[in-house]
Amino acid sequence: MADYDPNNVFAKILSGDLPSHKVYEDDRALAFMDVMPRSDGHVLVIPKKPARNILDVQPEELGYVIGVVQTIAKAVKKAMGSDGLTVQQFNEEAGGQVVFHLHFHIVPRKKGQPLRPQTGEMENPEVLAANAEKIKAALGK
Repeated sequence: MADYDPNNVFAKILSGDLPSHKVYEDDRALAFMDVMPRSDGHVLVIPKKPARNILDVQPEELGYVIGVVQTIAKAVKKAMGSDGLTVQQFNEEAGGQVVFHLHFHIVPRKKGQPLRPQTGEMENPEVLAANAEKIKAALGK
């Protein structure tokens, strides 16, 4: 397995070098809006400690982050009025991983509504900000 790259896009978000629409943050995890969402309200959850993916993260960090994933998932479902959720996590290029910092996708789903295709197109920042506010409100933040 390759080493962790401290210049990956999520590391740059953590360092403040790149902006994000934050939904939740504590001393160990960060949740923010995906800029290329597969559905409205698509959120990413990452650990703050460097970890390439699930294969190299410390078990105690993984356990903590998955607890945050559950908390955020409940808020996303409520805020977006979704019927369900898809939670995804990819490992290494062959497994579909694109950004090599451990992350979980929380994608709200409505019955009969397919996921948007991966186009590489970024969502309007105002839409991301509005969705982030809805989710924060559902978290009570």
